[in-house]
Amino acid sequence: MNTRFFDWIWHVRDSIDLPAGQSHDEAMARLEPLFHERGTTYERFGNSLSFGKKGQPAQDKMSVYDRGELLVETHAGGSRLRYHLVSRAFLYCFLAPLLFLALAQVNNAISHYERAKAEAAGETETDKDKDEAIELPQSSIDKFLGAPTPEIPGEDKDEDKQIGPSPTPAYVFAGIFVVLFIAGRILEPYLVKRLFRRRLFGLDEDATPASATPTAA
Repeated sequence: MNTRFFDWIWHVRDSIDLPAGQSHDEAMARLEPLFHERGTTYERFGNSLSFGKKGQPAQDKMSVYDRGELLVETHAGGSRLRYHLVSRAFLYCFLAPLLFLALAQVNNAISHYERAKAEAAGETETDKDKDEAIELPQSSIDKFLGAPTPEIPGEDKDEDKQIGPSPTPAYVFAGIFVVLFIAGRILEPYLVKRLFRRRLFGLDEDATPASATPTAA
């Protein structure tokens, strides 16, 4: 089974053309400082780099990604950076609405059961109290005009009253996570591509090439 039909949910794959004349060593040296963050470990082999993150701080510009690989490919037309990033946060935001929708269905089932139970008990009480029904006095004019019989004060006639757990909170949380997934799945890949591009083209103030031999953070 080809998992790439659905692994786009939490995998990000893309590529960027390198500036003309930029070698893979220079490209990797410009990108490497991004992985000098707490909770990040990485290994660099020539024109490739792989990394993993654990307990990464929110200040990390790539904190949403847990692991990934970067590779610089050289061809006749120039060089190109290809990257493959994996984010469990995307997967969790995708699965969370399904969980909350399932919880809403459970709440609906419980509510229907409680309502049926209450209706059955209500019918029993109604049959029992038929002979004890209290009729409030009604004038002959009201009877002649067809006015309804007066109701007993305080008698609850609201048949739509919620019985059992409400599914509404579960629907609300499902909607929130749907919005988070859509927004994150569109915004985060754009932001990381812009981050890589700015590093490669030297547009970041601190995007100076690393001079030392790469080490694992």
